[in-house]
Amino acid sequence: MTARDRALGAFTGLAVGDALGMPTQSMSRAAIAAAYGPVTGLLTAVAEQPVAPSMPAGSITDDTEQAILLARLLIDGRGTVDPRVFADALLIWEADMVRRGSADLLGPSTKRALSRLQDGVPADEAGRTGTTNGAAMRVTPVGIATPSGNLHALVDAVVATARVTHNTSLGIAAAAAVAAAVSAGVDGASLPEALDAGERAAVVGGERGHWAAGGEIAARIHWARGWVRGMTHDAVADAVAEVIGTSVASQESVVAAFALAEAMGDDPAAALRLAAGLGGDTDTVAAICGAMLGAAHGVDAIPADLAETVRAVNHLDLGPLVDELLTLRRRAR
Repeated sequence: MTARDRALGAFTGLAVGDALGMPTQSMSRAAIAAAYGPVTGLLTAVAEQPVAPSMPAGSITDDTEQAILLARLLIDGRGTVDPRVFADALLIWEADMVRRGSADLLGPSTKRALSRLQDGVPADEAGRTGTTNGAAMRVTPVGIATPSGNLHALVDAVVATARVTHNTSLGIAAAAAVAAAVSAGVDGASLPEALDAGERAAVVGGERGHWAAGGEIAARIHWARGWVRGMTHDAVADAVAEVIGTSVASQESVVAAFALAEAMGDDPAAALRLAAGLGGDTDTVAAICGAMLGAAHGVDAIPADLAETVRAVNHLDLGPLVDELLTLRRRAR
């Protein structure tokens, strides 16, 4: 398996997980079961969907769209992203979403940070309260573009894309965990090795940014992985939904993605379908889980029929993006 297979697997897994979770996002487990029954594939959102009402099956959300936006900025900047350019790009993206009539807009931490930036607050201060999962959900391109061999350099790359909106110990640790797991996978690590790399990066990332109260990301990932290991799928679903949590808080949803990857990593399709039915921030949990599993197992581990539907519905062409991100990766070695 080549690095390109793994990198394309990461981006494809992100998009497919995102699309699977699109119709269930911000709904409870009970509401999901009542509206759809078990999530067995890509579904059209019901009219009552609070964020994406009646959106067609296979549609992606902000998770994939912002990851693509970040990938393009990384490529244009030859591996670096100016925080103000990134902020402007996010505002333009949201304005376009509003024009399209979408309710899938910027998350709470990002919106607050960009408002502060527009008010003249310095970039390093604008994101000082951002503890939610926005930086983690869009960080996959950083993992693809940055080698895994130098952990501190990898975390530096994460901080550069996270600090304008999520410049906190929790936000950065969560994003670093995801980026490191993806990067290790692209470099050929096994899934357990990639998840271990994510834990180590979360420790380093947790020392960056403004301190924020909350359970440490690295410690929670370590605990969750150990707890769910060997559980049945039903038990994993209960553990993640009822104890670990699936809210937009980084210490819930990002940890949930690691737990699902640990417990169900040998069956990515089942892991992503289960993630989509857990309630809460389902699209982000499934997207992050899909990115990590795709990086470790390669693009062939992501069901081809789902990937093709997502590609067609959203007019995606991820291959050229991945190729340019891998060019950045080679230059960084």
